[in-house]
Amino acid sequence: MSMPIPTDIRLHQKSHFLEISFEDGSTFKLPCEFLRVYSPSAEVRGHGPGQEVLQLDKEGVNIIAIEPMGQYAVKLYFDDGHNTGLYDWGLLYRYGQNQEAMWQEYLDRLKAAGHERREPGTPATQTEESE
Repeated sequence: MSMPIPTDIRLHQKSHFLEISFEDGSTFKLPCEFLRVYSPSAEVRGHGPGQEVLQLDKEGVNIIAIEPMGQYAVKLYFDDGHNTGLYDWGLLYRYGQNQEAMWQEYLDRLKAAGHERREPGTPATQTEESE
């Protein structure tokens, strides 16, 4: 299969998601948090298998800018300062196709690490400070 080509990319900042449509008619709505925790950067993925870094407390993260990278990718700028991942069209397409399973995997990894995901706007508990 050749690399999928997007026909439209829209950032919905109020709703915190990136909507991307492709030539084959597929349209995916990818939450900013999902894109941040699955950033293709070395900071998140590490430099090899087993070096992935679990991203915590990204519930309210938003994309503040999108920079085209030639005809093959975009660079996303997040409001937490992260901007080192290049999201090529194939990656974004795979993320759209596998979003549900990938999200569940992320939630499972958070749980295994003893971290509870909060809904955006929910204050952090003070359990660490009170222990």
